[in-house]
Amino acid sequence: MRIAIVNKFWYARGGDCVVAMNTASLLRRMGHEVHVFSMHYPENVPCDDSDRFVSQVHFDGNLSQKLKAFRRSMGDMEVREKFTSFINDFRPHVVHLHNIHSYISPIVAQIAHNAGCRVVWTMHDYKLLCPAYSCLRNGEACMSCIEHPLDVVSNKCIKNSLPASIAGLLEISKWNVNVLNQCVDTFICPSLFMAQHMQHADFPAEKLAVIHNFLPDDKRETAPIVTGRAPYYCYAGRLSHEKGVEVLLEAAATLPMKLKVAGDGPLLNELKLKYDRYSNIEFTGKLTSGELMAMMRLARFSVMPSICLENNPMSVIESLCVGTPVVGADTGGIPELINPQENGLLMRPGDVTDIARALQQAWNKSWDYSYIARTATAQFDSTTHYRQLMNVYKQELTS
Repeated sequence: MRIAIVNKFWYARGGDCVVAMNTASLLRRMGHEVHVFSMHYPENVPCDDSDRFVSQVHFDGNLSQKLKAFRRSMGDMEVREKFTSFINDFRPHVVHLHNIHSYISPIVAQIAHNAGCRVVWTMHDYKLLCPAYSCLRNGEACMSCIEHPLDVVSNKCIKNSLPASIAGLLEISKWNVNVLNQCVDTFICPSLFMAQHMQHADFPAEKLAVIHNFLPDDKRETAPIVTGRAPYYCYAGRLSHEKGVEVLLEAAATLPMKLKVAGDGPLLNELKLKYDRYSNIEFTGKLTSGELMAMMRLARFSVMPSICLENNPMSVIESLCVGTPVVGADTGGIPELINPQENGLLMRPGDVTDIARALQQAWNKSWDYSYIARTATAQFDSTTHYRQLMNVYKQELTS
């Protein structure tokens, strides 16, 4: 099969990029011809198709740069010409879209569909349901834009800016459910939670396929699972409000157990200033992939305290696959990954008291680390994911 992978960045910027790159590698390993379409960016990893990429745009630049970025989100001429040339030269059977909004735009779905390609789109975030991506308003989960799209403007949900929020409304209005249903054959939802809300927003059930993210073979645990765990638990991720790190640290400060916090973000300095004096809280900074997995492999458990509606977080999957249970917020797609008492515990998001309760309970519990790793590896391995992906691809080719 000839398959095109489209994602707006081509480096490990976040979970969406990691999944897109892992998918390309998996498909190549299984013998398919894969080409990539993306945007030029200084941190992109080398790619044979990079000469076809569109130029970089900046939403945080000067007025001219912002206007150029807005035109891109609407589907500018550069994307139209370069992607049309890409499709004509490569002639893929399937075009698999990942995170394309703003920096590339859904115009590529229309171009691929009009060229006779089958179009599959993995929903890594809630952009089609929420112009601000996050489904958060004033720090709390919000889905009001599904029925009241003007709320994004009245509440200035995007960067607390009226112009940015108007631009977001215009973007989601142009690429609305009716337009996208006509040019996308299947929307892959990494969680049932995502699929249910897509259906609520009038995306037809027959166009939705639930396929969890996967752990690539080169990240699979080959050494025996560590059963004698070190005396700490850990958080790995972005240090920002929507991730719930502030309430996690507030709860952790009341407990004697050691917490390792790995990552950086806008709250790093503020949180370090407040919590560096606590001997049981350690900020490791941003770790390499290997360092992160080593930390997770030895932890008693990991924590996912998100306030936002996580979809299918890779950090949970990675933790479970090395046998490390997860204490996760009972929101979004997180509960689909956690079987309470077997591979983790659930807690109320944003509730300091309940988070402290769950952390203490997880610390005192005897976990079967080998069982957790064994079941997670079977659920999230590349073979299972590839089979599910092929079912979607082949369904598209024969429909």
